[in-house]
Amino acid sequence: MSTCVTLRNISKSFGIRKLFSGISLAVSDKERIGLVGPNGSGKSTLLKIMAGLVSADSGDRTLRQGVRLAYVAQEDAFESGRTVEQVLAGAAVAAFGRPADDPEQLARVSVTLGRLGFTDPAASVDALSGGWKKRLSVARSLITEPDVLLLDEPTNHLDLASILWLERFLAAAPFAFAVVSHDRFFLENVSSRTIELSPAYPEGYLDVAGPYSALLEAREAFLANQGALEQTLANKARREVEWLRRGPKARATKAKARIDAAGELLKELAATKARNREIARTAIDFSGTGRQTRRLLVGENLSKAYAGRTMFHDLDIVLSPGVRLGLTGPNGSGKSTLLRVLAGEEGPDGGKVATAPGLSVVIFDQKREQLDKDQILRHAFAPDADSVLYRGQPVHVVTWAKRFALRPEQLDLPVGLLSGGEQARVLIARLMLRPADVLLLDEPTNDLDIPTLEMLEESLLDFPGAVVVITHDRSLLDRVSTVILGLDGAGRSEVYADYAQWEEDFLVRQKAEAKEAKARESKAQPPKPKAGSGRKKLTFKDQREYDGMEAAIAAAEAAMETAKDALEDPAVATDGNALARRLETFQAAEAEVERLYARWAELEALLDQS
Repeated sequence: MSTCVTLRNISKSFGIRKLFSGISLAVSDKERIGLVGPNGSGKSTLLKIMAGLVSADSGDRTLRQGVRLAYVAQEDAFESGRTVEQVLAGAAVAAFGRPADDPEQLARVSVTLGRLGFTDPAASVDALSGGWKKRLSVARSLITEPDVLLLDEPTNHLDLASILWLERFLAAAPFAFAVVSHDRFFLENVSSRTIELSPAYPEGYLDVAGPYSALLEAREAFLANQGALEQTLANKARREVEWLRRGPKARATKAKARIDAAGELLKELAATKARNREIARTAIDFSGTGRQTRRLLVGENLSKAYAGRTMFHDLDIVLSPGVRLGLTGPNGSGKSTLLRVLAGEEGPDGGKVATAPGLSVVIFDQKREQLDKDQILRHAFAPDADSVLYRGQPVHVVTWAKRFALRPEQLDLPVGLLSGGEQARVLIARLMLRPADVLLLDEPTNDLDIPTLEMLEESLLDFPGAVVVITHDRSLLDRVSTVILGLDGAGRSEVYADYAQWEEDFLVRQKAEAKEAKARESKAQPPKPKAGSGRKKLTFKDQREYDGMEAAIAAAEAAMETAKDALEDPAVATDGNALARRLETFQAAEAEVERLYARWAELEALLDQS
């Protein structure tokens, strides 16, 4: 495979903080790279360096001649008031330098809209959901016909339906891509190579052929070797220190060499210990009250509607110790509403919620409104002291902060200046101080890195009370939940044994709904005119289309000829990627000509009545 982009000895720092140094990697044709690592390890920065959006402090970035790169940012930004079609047309103009009404450009826009599932080109970007905005971001990049697509956290804040769509799309992609993500299911299903950035590794990263599971195996082997290495170095260092303490004379050549070697050994031991400290993970451990009441919280015949739309109805829920209920469904289907009803923050429209006497409920709010963003971190943990009380024992606030990968120098910063992942860890740290019978967690995984997600999973599995969790992290949902409750946003709810069963049912229903929609569309088509005499009058819109049809066909045929000439250009005869792009453009132009002729015949049929 030919190499598209190469990074050699790349280093980057922000201020006095070093992100990474000496990173070398290459992306080849059709390669699928997953990029992972703890928050703050520099994944997004490395992706931007690869895209040419950020400069490295040192090192080289080289591109193969003619290679196109496209970058999809974490946040989807579009000019307000624009339509989907206008966004894509603008991207095509910027990429190829041809006017938006050029037939080849029109064909590109049309093909890209179809590939990404957009049925209404005139839809306003302002009205799109988060999932469809992410699709549009991907479409805006794809219309530039990239050889390499770079995506930064594309699954963030998407609902499961949108994540599944993106996963299937990338799994079938004909181009190379590198994706930063904390979604372990996603990485497992789309990556053929996985790279983890971490100062725990001697080179600053671990590069493994295979999906995310291959990285886990390689990491486990590395950690085992790293622990053994530290022990071996420590034993050697102890012997050398004992020898040095006997006061060898440095004038002797052999003695001087051994003294120098001992110094290097101590440096290597210190570096190994420092790397091993980096492996230490956030320690999450929610406290249970130990209550053994069989029915902690019971919801009977629960119903709730907003603006005339039923979220759920006649819903029964029983939470007992050991029950871990995962809530899933599209964004806006009522998951957070149900959580607030169970918490007593909102009343149901119908039914009732009963709780055991003195029930202790701990709530994680996805908007993190429980945090005072102006309060300094030290006071967020311990408002009136320098320690917190955890399970009856005082813990100094510095020690407590370190437990959640927060640095001592951050203790005097306002909470609002912390990153999203750091704020999530602060909220978890505060909730851990409260013994609970029931945990109600609304998107606790947002902005968390994989090591923290793994610790959160372990804590929830060990928690003795009941848990209700909303998350788009399929790995956590699958591993933690003892039962899944799916909401569809139209008032229906269904119980599933596990996440896999929900996904299978969702895909079946999605296909059935698409089939029904197509059938409704067919029924809505106007019937063909009955045989008769004279000519039927067209609607104003159809008449205008009919009048311009010959010109439209002429323009489309000209575009097809241009695309054909470009395809047959000897200059690209040996460039497989360029040939593939030009073939796709030609096929789209050819399809447009066929569509116009078919439409012309359809309009003629409406006019001519035999």
